[in-house]
Amino acid sequence: MTDQHGELDAALERVIDAARHHLAAVRAAQGRIDDDDVWQAYVALNNASFAYDEQLLDAFGEVTPWDVESIDPEEADQRFGDAEGVEPTDPHPRVVSVRQRRDYRVPSVSALIRVAEAARREGTPAEDEPEPVEGVGEAVLELLQSGDGSLGALDVPELEPLDGVVMVSEVGTPVDLESFDDDDPVGPFQPAVDDRLVGRLDEHPFMELDEEHDHAH
Repeated sequence: MTDQHGELDAALERVIDAARHHLAAVRAAQGRIDDDDVWQAYVALNNASFAYDEQLLDAFGEVTPWDVESIDPEEADQRFGDAEGVEPTDPHPRVVSVRQRRDYRVPSVSALIRVAEAARREGTPAEDEPEPVEGVGEAVLELLQSGDGSLGALDVPELEPLDGVVMVSEVGTPVDLESFDDDDPVGPFQPAVDDRLVGRLDEHPFMELDEEHDHAH
């Protein structure tokens, strides 16, 4: 049992060392996306945590709160194209543009505004009084801003999804937002003459099971 305790202590120390190394790499990267040192430190921390969890389970039948799986270090190298024989760069000559539209019906304006005001209140410092949400458009915008910015933030009962569409194109130059007014609804989405539409995906909301049953009859 003593050796088992010693092995557990050593495994825990490896987790602590890996966590410190990961924090140092994150600080050094200063927000850089896909930093190789951060990724390698992440893999080391992940695997040290996984090993400690496994040893704890074997020794005492207990687990940690860390729900992780082991990562192959060689696959981790390939994550950044650093493996031997893999070219690190393969630039595409054009920019890939994804345009998305999804429409919603608002069953209850007051209910939508209430949920948007709750989201705004949660994101406002306690000492400040949040401004009221005025209108359905501002309510939807507030839900997007208080969420992660994706359309997933609008998956709430107060909005009924309708049809949508996603279009993928290859374009010559990326969008220049500074060249469009803030209230321009067309410019940022207007395709250029040399843009090439790769394809479009039509989105349809799922029908309720009882509706499907009704249509079947």
